[in-house]
Amino acid sequence: MMVKVSLAGLPGVGKSQTLLKTIEILEKEGNIVGGIITEKVYDNREPAGLKVVDWHSKDSIIFAHKSINSRVRIGKFGVDLKAFDQITIPAIQWARDNANIIVIDEIGKVEQESKAYTDLVKEVLEMDRMMIITLHKKGRNPLLQEVKKRDDIRNLEVTQINRTLLPYKIVQLLKGEET
Repeated sequence: MMVKVSLAGLPGVGKSQTLLKTIEILEKEGNIVGGIITEKVYDNREPAGLKVVDWHSKDSIIFAHKSINSRVRIGKFGVDLKAFDQITIPAIQWARDNANIIVIDEIGKVEQESKAYTDLVKEVLEMDRMMIITLHKKGRNPLLQEVKKRDDIRNLEVTQINRTLLPYKIVQLLKGEET
């Protein structure tokens, strides 16, 4: 059984940085990593939105921004679900078909609004494939709760204390199951 790891933590604690460092180590070791990364977008050093990046193709799109008018919101950002799906769906499909490690950063509020995304994430979770997923620590949405309850996912919490060593621990976890 391949190891799946979820990283949870409060906003701003360093989940994405922990994930990026882990991917860097895994790729240096020859792994093929695919999936999505979420990055903050800044306007004059102020958070102005979020963009999603296809890890393999490096295509990206801003899907949440203070200038987007939408009923779906993340804090003060409006969310464009079509833009979100435009990158996330092909990125996760590529990872499903080609990568030996799938990364999904992150499962939170927005993701439950996209049925196509939710269905695809549920599909890849059923695969026997190494996976690293970041989660909103306090999220209550059904997909997030489902991930937290799974027996085949090792849940780790990212803190300011452990975030520099955690990437190495994650790599060890993934490797330990492969040998």
